[in-house]
Amino acid sequence: MSENKDHRRKRRNRHNLKALANGKPRLSVHRSPRHIYVQIIDDAKGVTLASASTAVEEVAKGLKSKGNVEAAKKVGEAIGEAAKKINITQVVFDRGGYKYHGRVKALAEAARASGLEF
Repeated sequence: MSENKDHRRKRRNRHNLKALANGKPRLSVHRSPRHIYVQIIDDAKGVTLASASTAVEEVAKGLKSKGNVEAAKKVGEAIGEAAKKINITQVVFDRGGYKYHGRVKALAEAARASGLEF
């Protein structure tokens, strides 16, 4: 069975991230047309340490749409705050094969502004 180019890009990206990680948790992004999701994952233990998404009511409160750049910024701020609570400052950014543009870029910039380093 052949993979499409999106799956190959995602697999290649994660392979390169493993070399760069050096024990840092991974900030993984998933987006759909309606929502955007982000998790901080400890790959050594296989555990999700923190997560945020527009599907969560506290994050989505006051948003006109949950699938736009504004919503992505709010999710980025929320994951930054969640990371502070568990004393995580450095992560490796896993864009999940998505281009670093639009919602993914807005989320990353908001997370950096909230104190995460990557």
